Amino acid sequence: MENQTKWLVDSAHSDITFKVRHLMIANVKGSFKIFDATIYTSGEDFTTAEIDLWIDVSSINTGDVKRDEHLRSEEFFDVLNHKQITFVSAGIEPTEINNTWILWGDLTIKGISKRIRLNVEYGGLMKDPWGNQKAGFTVTGTINRKDWGMNWNTNLDVGGVMLGDEIKISCEIELIKAKKGDLAMNLAEAEAEGISS
Repeated sequence: MENQTKWLVDSAHSDITFKVRHLMIANVKGSFKIFDATIYTSGEDFTTAEIDLWIDVSSINTGDVKRDEHLRSEEFFDVLNHKQITFVSAGIEPTEINNTWILWGDLTIKGISKRIRLNVEYGGLMKDPWGNQKAGFTVTGTINRKDWGMNWNTNLDVGGVMLGDEIKISCEIELIKAKKGDLAMNLAEAEAEGISS
């Protein structure tokens, strides 16, 4: 990619959250506390972005310890055998609304990869008080947990089930434009790994 620009995730100003219908009357929300991504663009054109995201599944947090342990179990994410969720972009399409795009990519959970569609709202570029170039995005979408083998549920006495199948994803992402020193350091690290392997 010509004029390649690398972007780093500002974890202090980013989050990945989700919600699922509970008892058919309310939503339970959760988030993943540990995640990172490698993102490259052509210049500052984010419609050219190549995204490789990973999430530490064990960092899931729904505000309830027992529920989080259940989500880490084989009935859901099976953390012992599948430590990461990954997302690799496959293309970005503009919509008819300014600064909104459709992001396609392959989401892998429990070793199962599925192509998904996400909606992206681009917030713009801004320099922070320390001279760092920042870019902001809101990313949303809906997936069906059963597509990734998470089928657990419980029937309710009054009819219906405890958990909905649809998972609504909502992410607030702030990126930092990598400086030349960061790129040189990454190149040196890559060369060192090549020598040692």
